Amino acid sequence: MTVKIAIELDDTHREFAEKMVADGIYPSVSSVIQAGIEQMMHNDADPLAGMADEIRRRMELPKDQWISMQDDNVFDRVRARLAARK
Repeated sequence: MTVKIAIELDDTHREFAEKMVADGIYPSVSSVIQAGIEQMMHNDADPLAGMADEIRRRMELPKDQWISMQDDNVFDRVRARLAARK
């Protein structure tokens, strides 16, 4: 059963949905929204499945392609905060 409802989209979301339709990816804005809801339903069923797949994929990379946590400055602020607590 299909039910007609009214929703509000901000300009960014509306423009994105309309571009997906204009590019021929979806037949209508309703289809774009339905696909988004379907994706959320799928993610809700197993929210960590995508992350687990990505971790497995990265673990299969050769060791020389791994990023060293020691050489990466992404965690510098976290390390500093932890050090300040000691």
